Amino acid sequence: MNVALWIVAGILAVAYLAGGIGKLIIRKERLASFGPSARWTEDFSQGAVRTIGVLEVLAAIGLVLPAALDVAPVLVPLAALGLVLIMVGATIVRLRRREFAFMAVDLAYLAAAAFVAWGRLGPESFL
Repeated sequence: MNVALWIVAGILAVAYLAGGIGKLIIRKERLASFGPSARWTEDFSQGAVRTIGVLEVLAAIGLVLPAALDVAPVLVPLAALGLVLIMVGATIVRLRRREFAFMAVDLAYLAAAAFVAWGRLGPESFL
């Protein structure tokens, strides 16, 4: 179970680090032009998109670094819970925009983050 949690946390960290950095360095109009899955940015200001990017980068770091360095490993499940909240918000946006096909991906990320949070708070806790 510990190995599975590390793998899922690592995959999530890479995905959210890449996505978060993209939201930080690319203007929202350019992000929206990447395709239908990124058109949600039309509903948000540039500042809000950047804030989401910052939160995603911080969560990506928090999923791996505290446990790897054995410094405040309690931050790992907290980072995973933060991603759960971000993905609940993403799912709500997809529902409101009627983007049901893209919502499936959001729900998969939500489930993966919830798995890490559950695993690190419960059976495979670092504490």
